[in-house]
Amino acid sequence: MIDTPLVLVANAIDGSISVFRLVGRTLERIAVNEGLTGCSTFAVDPARDLVYAGVKGSEPGQPAGILSVELDRSTGRLTPHSRLDLRGGGMNFLALGRAGTALLGAAYSGGYGISCRVDDGVVSEPVSTIAFPNLHSVLPSTDGRFAYFVSLGADLIAQYALDDELRLKPLDPETVAAPEGSGPRHLVLNEAQDAVYVITEFSGEILHFTRDTATGALAFHDATSVADPTRGLGHSVFGADPPENRFLWGADVHWGGDEQALWTSERTESTLAAAAVDADGAVSSPTTFHETEPQPRGFALSADGSLLVAAGERSTTVSLYAVEGDRLELLQRAETGAGANWVRFV
Repeated sequence: MIDTPLVLVANAIDGSISVFRLVGRTLERIAVNEGLTGCSTFAVDPARDLVYAGVKGSEPGQPAGILSVELDRSTGRLTPHSRLDLRGGGMNFLALGRAGTALLGAAYSGGYGISCRVDDGVVSEPVSTIAFPNLHSVLPSTDGRFAYFVSLGADLIAQYALDDELRLKPLDPETVAAPEGSGPRHLVLNEAQDAVYVITEFSGEILHFTRDTATGALAFHDATSVADPTRGLGHSVFGADPPENRFLWGADVHWGGDEQALWTSERTESTLAAAAVDADGAVSSPTTFHETEPQPRGFALSADGSLLVAAGERSTTVSLYAVEGDRLELLQRAETGAGANWVRFV
């Protein structure tokens, strides 16, 4: 039994997933798994050592899909298990629920979201499909009774109950508005499940939504800037080139240790920052910003929040940091592959 933690990194340009073993505070790359064309999202079922990867077609005419692979923890090798073709376009975000028996997906270019059953690593045809422009992420509640889809294009969160068959049943109301033009992107729920936090791409903010734990319904509470005010970045708009225009370009968000902070990434200036979260759920703007891998679309923290691994879309390396409060200490840079954009501790 190999019980040392692993870190998986998707390299979209190379069409691969790198697997690192975390030995103390060092990353040791043990495998690079190719044949995952355009992979930019994956979800991991650690109990079964299964990985569900969103991929593009590997040859002309082949549709995008969700590829199920088996993870060998001793070697880092990923072995193909099954595949679900997606005629409507590839997934930009995948999330597992209900102890690995439910898979939710959001497709940005296709503008649709899905819920699927999972049986022994085989993903079913979608049980339910919803449609909103530029869906960027999805997350189930911890109890698996509800699901939340973020639409960047429509500035909203769509909220649903999941029935026993994993059908998506709209709550009342079906959608909750985000601030106009903010571009909501990725989201997290707190451990108490009474709050949802969303990072925005265009306004560089954390949006705080309260959540009714009985009905699952969200309500917008407030917004807090998480961008570095000294960088002089402007509010972005849909279709703009943020680096060229010096616009904000928020990307990812994850909880720090003990839910005392929300770590965020911004891609134009390639920074990471921690926004403090008070006991009442209020978010404070960061005061410390760390430059990291170029264009950090994805990063992840260890379960205890003591380590952070960041990937950059314009880099072939990942950075490993020790986390102390809102400070990062660079421990290592490790080769991964081109277009690295998705990171998970396993």
